Amino acid sequence: MKFAVMTLGCDKNTVDSERYIAELVAHGAERTVSLDEAEVIVVNTCGFIDAAKTESVEAIIDAARRKEGGACRMVAAVGCMIERHKSELVGALPEVDLFLGTTEADRLVPELEARGFLDDAPLLKHPGVRVYAGDHPHVRYLKISEGCDHGCAFCAIPLMRGRHRSFALGDVVREAQLLEAQGAREINLVAQDLAHWGRDARNGHTLPDLLEALLRETSVPWYRLLYIYSAGLSPRMLDLIAREPRIVRYLDIPMQHASDGVLARMRRPERKARQRERLRQLRATIPGVAIRTTVIVGFPGETEDEFQELLDFLEEVQLERVGAFTYSPQQGTRAYDMADDVPEQVKRERLERVEELQRLITADRYETWLGSTARAMVDRPAADGRPAQARLDAQGDDIDGVTWVETDEAPGTLIELRLDEVVDDYDFRATALRTLDRVTPKDARRGRRPLPMVAGSVGSFGR
Repeated sequence: MKFAVMTLGCDKNTVDSERYIAELVAHGAERTVSLDEAEVIVVNTCGFIDAAKTESVEAIIDAARRKEGGACRMVAAVGCMIERHKSELVGALPEVDLFLGTTEADRLVPELEARGFLDDAPLLKHPGVRVYAGDHPHVRYLKISEGCDHGCAFCAIPLMRGRHRSFALGDVVREAQLLEAQGAREINLVAQDLAHWGRDARNGHTLPDLLEALLRETSVPWYRLLYIYSAGLSPRMLDLIAREPRIVRYLDIPMQHASDGVLARMRRPERKARQRERLRQLRATIPGVAIRTTVIVGFPGETEDEFQELLDFLEEVQLERVGAFTYSPQQGTRAYDMADDVPEQVKRERLERVEELQRLITADRYETWLGSTARAMVDRPAADGRPAQARLDAQGDDIDGVTWVETDEAPGTLIELRLDEVVDDYDFRATALRTLDRVTPKDARRGRRPLPMVAGSVGSFGR
């Protein structure tokens, strides 16, 4: 059986898709990147906001159309959107053969076996085994927990992913070792809130313990922390980031707004003064740290004055990057019962104003870096007359721009470079100075070698 997996949404969905692929391959299925060749198409959906749901539905419909005279004989829709809206989708999309929410992930293989697509073979896998589904395998994502206990009024993630549950330290370390064996040179730690890792286990282990174990038990040169609430950045955590060069000086801290009134309606845990103080502390403790956040505009009741507070705060704190999106009501959340009283046109205008302000802030900040030296990881070799593509510590994969540099080093190699020019506000052009940690041909071959599947249970991976 040939199959293809389409992944929508966040990096946590990427991890889930890679596990689906590993399980299917372990049962003798053959993965293809061509939807036209696939007999089974699995669409891993996102249900975070309305735009993500629309994209997911369009992807499902596109996959189902391929059953009309093509190779496709089955379409399976899985993931977050299905968890929230399965009953509605079953009736609305009869052309889809299987719907599985996030809590039903372990049913995909049995369902395909029952339909005759897979042999009834034993499931041979370790819960951390994944088959990479992207195009530069030196950058990987490692999910350390599932679910969320935060009660944000706008967010449906707890309804889709359940309560927060940490994955066992040993399991996470083992998965990191497997990723390293597959060629990982940068591992991005992901969760709904990294700082909550270990709290539910009540065994004394916290995020710094996990990071120290990962550093001790692997030789991966870069670990990056994605999506961590500032309240969880303890003095021990900040000290570890400041003194450990293998943890890049980059933090993705969700703030969502800067008006105390809006933050209160959102049921966010911090207010503007606390956010300002935490950012000051971070910059003082971790020199050169790059900070990214996300904000929502158009939340119920947001006045022009409250929106201006957000703009003024962003101007004041000068973050390296900001992601912004407009509010959309999600059924089942506390905010769903609030009047969605900010017109869509106003939401879009405010979004454009935030994005334009942050574009200028980022460009100005980047200009101050010119002439300085920095570390970077090569992502893509030079091709078609373009220089090699690399990323600084301050540039997260796929979201924060790139750095163009003339180098013959292989992807995954760490280099030192001089920043020469800001390109299009978000990118750099640089000069390579020296190689810090080279990827050898042997390392590159290792990244393409498939790992043996290891017998075991799904353990604490929440599957």
